Amino acid sequence: MSSRLLRKLLLLPALFAITLPVFFCNNPKHEDEKTQETSLWRNVYDTNAHYVGMQTCRICHQSIYETFIQTGMGQSFGLATKEKSAADFTPAHALVYDSALDYYYKPFWANDSLFIMEYRIEGSDTVHKRIQKVDYIVGSGQHTNSHIFNTNGYLFQAPITFYTQKHKWDLAPGFEKGASSRFQRLIELECMSCHNGYPDFVSNSENKFTAVKTGIDCERCHGPGSLHVQERQTSKPVDTSKGPDYSIVNPRRLSTELQNNVCQRCHLQGITVLNDGKTFFDFRPGMKLSQVMNVFMPEYAGAQDKMIMASHVERMKKSLCFIQSGKMSCITCHNPHVSVKFTPRVQYITACQSCHGNITGQHPCKESEKMRAAKNNDCVTCHMPHNGSIDIPHVAVTDHFIRRRPVADTLQKKITAFLGMKCFNNDKPDAITIARGFMEFYERYAPSKGLLDSTIRYLAMQSDAEASKKQNRDYIRVYYLLKDFQKVIGYATKMQPAAINDAWTAYRIGEAYYQLQQPDSALFWYRRSTEIWKYSPDFENKYGICLLALNQIPEAMAVFQFILSENPNHISALTSLGYIYMQQGNNTMAYDYMIRADYLDPDYEQNLVNLAVWYHNNNQAEQAKKRLEHLIKKHPDNERAKAMLSDLEK
Repeated sequence: MSSRLLRKLLLLPALFAITLPVFFCNNPKHEDEKTQETSLWRNVYDTNAHYVGMQTCRICHQSIYETFIQTGMGQSFGLATKEKSAADFTPAHALVYDSALDYYYKPFWANDSLFIMEYRIEGSDTVHKRIQKVDYIVGSGQHTNSHIFNTNGYLFQAPITFYTQKHKWDLAPGFEKGASSRFQRLIELECMSCHNGYPDFVSNSENKFTAVKTGIDCERCHGPGSLHVQERQTSKPVDTSKGPDYSIVNPRRLSTELQNNVCQRCHLQGITVLNDGKTFFDFRPGMKLSQVMNVFMPEYAGAQDKMIMASHVERMKKSLCFIQSGKMSCITCHNPHVSVKFTPRVQYITACQSCHGNITGQHPCKESEKMRAAKNNDCVTCHMPHNGSIDIPHVAVTDHFIRRRPVADTLQKKITAFLGMKCFNNDKPDAITIARGFMEFYERYAPSKGLLDSTIRYLAMQSDAEASKKQNRDYIRVYYLLKDFQKVIGYATKMQPAAINDAWTAYRIGEAYYQLQQPDSALFWYRRSTEIWKYSPDFENKYGICLLALNQIPEAMAVFQFILSENPNHISALTSLGYIYMQQGNNTMAYDYMIRADYLDPDYEQNLVNLAVWYHNNNQAEQAKKRLEHLIKKHPDNERAKAMLSDLEK
């Protein structure tokens, strides 16, 4: 989720006119600092070290396993069972209405399987009903349960979530206010690799998996365990009271910076830019996170009390406790092997007192004794209060921005300006990386032209020969976003086609040609995108549409059939095949595909047009009129539908 949060704070395009976006760093023009890939911990850079799985770790570490499996990490992901679900399914609670799109959602159990029913009512009639089986539940239940379903290995998020703290069902985060993608939100690797143990992922896809684990496991924090297991099976145990066992990372023995890098792999949620040649699998504990990725956050004036749920490290790094101590890490306060539900409160208070203890004979807290007594001398209650997250509704979490008066200082402040972007795991990202951060921010959250102006400015800062080779695809991306398709093609001609190994770059070039009404040239690049990502049904679909535009009907049909063999619920492929069969005069096959598409999305614009034509051709004028009226209601700018309806009414 890959990866679509921050919306309430980030969708503020009007603010970009207030100030030119800048980037907070010491020197954005510097060249990359080369990091020597060595470590005392032998499983960090050894490419032969591999993951062995939590059940292998459990053999020797049973007691740690028993407490860890109860943590939020241990319970982060599981099969959709009644035991896993924290939700209330009673009729009074289990119903959600999306007023923007006019759909009801009802979760229910049928025997031991979980389903979500989507339906629409007009008057007293149910005019649409779709039932989707749920395969996985994501979330420990401390805050939420969200729901994922599997279609032939392709994972998607369902549109409703149970919010445990408020004990209510509602639309999933990011699905509010008309932004719901219903059953089509892809669960990509970025999302899966933080909410779960590393999956078996089909690399030339966006969201296809061959296997997923159930919960974050030991090796996400300790690194691959094969060396450790092999040595412990063949050698004497290491006495860790006298020194480290270097066959596997122990985060507590890492430097403060590297400790925090382990946690901020997933608890520094923001705008992630992978380094060239890196994937979300490549970070291992003991590395600097910046060797694999850079994580940016937008900075706003007046937003001190605004936070997203899973950016604990960002908030901590704003704190004077972190800035001045030089030694504060997540495990200063937390034992990751023990659930926060079972951690004694005194553990957190003791962590505060380790720096703010009674050194002078006076109590370190400046509040009155009466106030301290009312709060049970609990530092966290006042200085790290619960705060609502801006990306997840109905949820309050501990604010890790430690301040003297966190609420009083910020309660009345409002967001007044966008200040720029800050990278929280690298003080000196290069200019190209910064530019990519601006583009990610634009694409995911805030489509403001000011972000793209900043992108071009930062791309121009890095002009060495090696950078220019990389920049072409970045210029292609930024001018694609600006819809300047001639410039996209101009940069594409500077690149050798065989050198383009990025599916998105190939797709953008193809789309630029297509938008300029050059489908012959577009076809090559659409095909190239599918060669790189064979298992991306959406890229395959654009390739098929281009074939259709070129009247290469058999080839187009083969592409659409391949898509449906991978994902039978691909609405556009169903619609296109329905259209082809209608053009061929095969009314039965045409109607079958159209009705399948209509079941999945009764508001899909092109399919409604096709259905209206089919009904008209088959002398069912009232049905044609009904489809056109519905189409105009949902898509009031469709002039073609208005003209068709006018002709029917004559």
